[in-house]
Amino acid sequence: MLGWFPGHMNKARRQIAEVLPEIDVVIEVLDARLPYSSANPMLAELTRHKPVLKILSRADLADPERTAEWVAFFDAQENMRALAVTTTNTRELKKIPKLCHELAGAVRADRDVRVMVMGIPNVGKSTLINGLAGRKIAKTGNEPAVTKRQQKVRIDGRVALTDTPGVLWPKIEDQASAYRLAATGAIRDTAIEYTDVAIVTSAELAKRYPEALIERYKLKELPPYAAPDIPHDIDADGPKKPDFLAIAGFDGNAILKDIAARRGGLRPGGAVDLHRGAEVLLHELRDGKLGRLTLETPADIPPPPVQNDEDNQALSDA
Repeated sequence: MLGWFPGHMNKARRQIAEVLPEIDVVIEVLDARLPYSSANPMLAELTRHKPVLKILSRADLADPERTAEWVAFFDAQENMRALAVTTTNTRELKKIPKLCHELAGAVRADRDVRVMVMGIPNVGKSTLINGLAGRKIAKTGNEPAVTKRQQKVRIDGRVALTDTPGVLWPKIEDQASAYRLAATGAIRDTAIEYTDVAIVTSAELAKRYPEALIERYKLKELPPYAAPDIPHDIDADGPKKPDFLAIAGFDGNAILKDIAARRGGLRPGGAVDLHRGAEVLLHELRDGKLGRLTLETPADIPPPPVQNDEDNQALSDA
């Protein structure tokens, strides 16, 4: 279970809660390559009574077929719309004010639609705001947590935007999501062991996009797929969770070794530098050099936890 919650993020959560009553529509910016994992469940709880526009950013890096699945999934939810964009493409961004008005419904003619923009760090939120404003308003960067305070800006189309700092949640319960976030750079590279992230990512890519791996790294073949029987359990000190590396069914360690050996990680004596392989794989994944890839589909959303009798009794007593 990954915990990563800097103090400014805790402050941002309080500020969001204070401002929300005045907001008509919430824009949540997601990474189109991992729309489930990049959606903050804490923000979903805060905004559950507000119309939400899900912006799937970096659509140019994501698998277009999977992106269409995600847009359809979100559009099917009550009081929710979705739009896939490349945040640097201003023509695509022009659709956003109209969607905000449609979600807001009737708003007094003498005021703008009030929109709050939120999302986890490093999903393209600041780039989106700058594109909507037509000028540099929000600071951008390729490191998480660049925006540190709320900012307000009025854009064309009678929309008033409130920007918020990128907010991660206190503990990432779904470890598959944690590794996917780390793979795309939404979590700092120091938060999870770098090589472990690349091993898990290698196995996931072998399952979802084997041709992309083979072509990019000139691999002769991938390790054989071994369908898992009963997933192993991890986190012995807490609730038991499935070992998602076992579920992937591929030997990520062997794949990463092969990548490292072919990309400058072969050392004297035949030793292989796995960290070198990790650097190559993760940097090229983030830069889109493996092609347009999506690391999860709506089918990967885990089912809600089953409540036991004690939980049900507690709810009935509340």
